Formats: sequence, C-alpha cells, structure tokens
Amino acid sequence: MDILIIDDEKAIRTSTLFALETDDHYAEAVSSGEVGLLRMKEEDFDLVLLDLNLGTENGLDILPQIQKRHPRTPVVIFTAEATISTAVRAIQAGAMDYLEKPFTPDRLRSVVARARQWRTLHERIEELETEISSQSPPPHFRSRDAKMNETLDLFFRAAPTTASILILGESGTGKSLVAREIHRRSHLKDKPFVTISCPSLSKALLESELFGHVKGSFTGAIRDKWGKVHEANGGTLFLDEIGELPLDIQPKLLRLLQEREYERLGETKTRMADVRVIAATNRNLKKCVETNRFREDLYYRLDVISAAMPPLRERPRDLKEFAEKFVTFFAGVSGRKIDGFSVDAVTRLLSHRWPGNLRELRNAMERAVILTRSSKIEEDDLPTPTSAISPEEEGETASIVPGASVTIEELETAHIRRTLARTRTMQEAAAILGIDQATLYRKRKKIGL
Repeated sequence: MDILIIDDEKAIRTSTLFALETDDHYAEAVSSGEVGLLRMKEEDFDLVLLDLNLGTENGLDILPQIQKRHPRTPVVIFTAEATISTAVRAIQAGAMDYLEKPFTPDRLRSVVARARQWRTLHERIEELETEISSQSPPPHFRSRDAKMNETLDLFFRAAPTTASILILGESGTGKSLVAREIHRRSHLKDKPFVTISCPSLSKALLESELFGHVKGSFTGAIRDKWGKVHEANGGTLFLDEIGELPLDIQPKLLRLLQEREYERLGETKTRMADVRVIAATNRNLKKCVETNRFREDLYYRLDVISAAMPPLRERPRDLKEFAEKFVTFFAGVSGRKIDGFSVDAVTRLLSHRWPGNLRELRNAMERAVILTRSSKIEEDDLPTPTSAISPEEEGETASIVPGASVTIEELETAHIRRTLARTRTMQEAAAILGIDQATLYRKRKKIGL
C-alpha cells in the first residue's frame, strides 16, 4: 500500500516509516497537516496515518478536510491520549481506526491489514454499483400521471422530517427506490440507509437480524452479533414488506418506534437507537389489522405519512415512456439499433396488465431487444396481453352470480373483472360489455383494476 504518515514527532515518523517499509509498503512522512494535504493533492495514497496532536494543529480538524477531498481514503488516528472519549471522537468524526502511541509493529501491521480490507471492500462495492447501473437505466422520479406525482410529492415533502413513512403498493412499483430517494433527500443522507426484508427469514433469524443477539441465545448463535437497528443508528431503517413481520416481533418494533429502545436476543440490557423508519408493503395493512394479523398500534405508528404507489397499468403514459427508456438502454448495452415500437407493439404494450409492474416491464424490454428480428420492437416480441385476475380476486368473485344475494354494483364489478380477464384488449372488453372504452376505463379505475 502507499501510505502517508502525518505526525509532528520525528521519532514516530522514523520508526513508523521503518516498520511499513519492512513490510514492503511505500511510505512517506510529513510533520504537519498542511503539508500532508498538499502531498495528498499531488499523489494518491491508500491510507493516511494521522496524529491527533500536531503542535498547533488538531488532527480532528485535519480529518474532515481529508474526507472531503479524498472520501475513499481510510484514515487511522495516532494519539498518545489513551482515553475512550478520544477514540470515540475520532471514530465519530470518520476515522477508520484508532492507534495508541507507543504501538508495536504487530499492532501497526494489524491496523494496516484492516485498512487494506476496508479499501478492498469499498472498491468491490463501487464495482457492484457500476455493474448494477449497467444493468438498468438510472431511476427518475417524475411522472406523466397526476396521481403518481401527488404520491411522490407527498413523500418528498416529508423527506426532510423525522416522520415514519409507509409506502404502499404492488410488488415491482418501485417502493424500495422511492425509500432510498426519501433518504437521499433527507437530513440523514450522509448517514446509513439499512434495509431488512421481512419475508426473507424465519421468525428467530429475522428477530436476530433486526435487533442482534448474544452468544448462546439460540442454536447456532456462536458469537455476539449486532443487528440492523444498531447498524442503522443515526440513519434510516427500511423495512421492506413489513406486512410479513411476525406478530411476536411487532411489539418490539413498536417499542423501538415509541421509546427508541430495544434489546438484543438473549440479553436483558436495554439499548438506545435513533433511527428513522420507512416501511413498505404490498399488503392491505388495514385488513391485516381487522383480521388480527397486524397490530393496530404499530400500524398507526407507521402510518404517519403514507400513500400508495399506483400500478403501472394505471399509468399508460408512464408505461410507454418507461418502455422506451428500457429499450434505448438495452439497445445501447447490446450494441443494437432499435427504433422504438411498431404501432401494433404499442397496442399490445398498453393492453397488458403488467402484474409485475416495473420489474416485469424491464425484463420484457430486455428480452424484446435481444430477440427482435426487426429495427423496431414488434407485437410478437412482447408478452401476450393478459388481464388475468389474481387467485384472491377469483375467490372473491366466484360466488357472485346472477340471482345471488349481492348488489347490482357487486354483480357489475365481478362481470367486468371476468371480462377483462379473458379478453386481450380494452376495445374487445368494451365491445362485449356494450360500453365505450372511456366508460370502461372509468369503471376499471373505480374498482381498482
């Protein structure tokens, strides 16, 4: 590694240089923060070893200048002041580690090894971010749909506050992207954004992942572990698909929201955490409350600011624009020249219900770009339009037949749902129902299709 030592004690500079060079590192040493910042302007260093007391200078004043100009460079603080408060101040200010003087070569070697791991990890993260950005166009948060704009405006106006936010909507509508954007627009943007997916783990593992555990608290707990709450302290905790959160864990989350308190599994010590909670779900939480699958008090604590992300099928202008952006992006990635959609392809595009929303659309456009034999995306390159209703909706409408004890409105709703499920286009469905397409569109919107 290329290492810069900033220390006003000549003996420390000399001994540290010798130890680093013995381990085949390249090292330079300077006696002041001012000179150190100049050298960093001239050369790139993999690590900075910074003394806390630099004569008339304070290392904690130099540290933020290094971070601002060289955010990817880890900094380790040197100091003879062996106090916990000094270590805490250094770490809170952004230092990667803390090294007490005098130190042994082994202790220095250990710190340098951690710095190398830290740098490798951050380089890998950058590679992954670049890889991800190469797989999809960057998200944008504007819409041609009035309802969507109202939803985004509500969330982004609430972003600078500490209020809990609940993002509702079907899978694939971009709830996690909006959660990240809320964090980015908040006063916590430089703090951690930590995600936990509630359906991904068993109850015991989810509780451990959320709050942490101590050694021996359950089978397989072979060491102490901090959870996502600790990791997110001072920042944002995003609870994805919170409707799947087990009932046994819900009181603990409520306590965190109300009292800022929690305990690790197997531990009686109460700990504090200051986190801003954003939650998302594709479930109807009000119905979950009514059926005792979700705590009412937790629901109202989460539901300070809430709105539903409209599904893609209700935003035809956005749908077409997103499809065009995906095609342009994937055409560029694959080196193909694709000139948009044919007229028939647009008709099919707008006829499909896109139950997977943006996620499904992205995959469909990537496939179309790869497989099309034309310079345009053609109708046959796209998924067969479907207005299929979900199993839940099928169950709700199965008993609604002429002569049953149902209202005219319920009968009409069931008939519209079934007609849309077996037709390919709005035009065909409207013809069967004996109404014009504009009327069908209004009725669809009213019943939430």
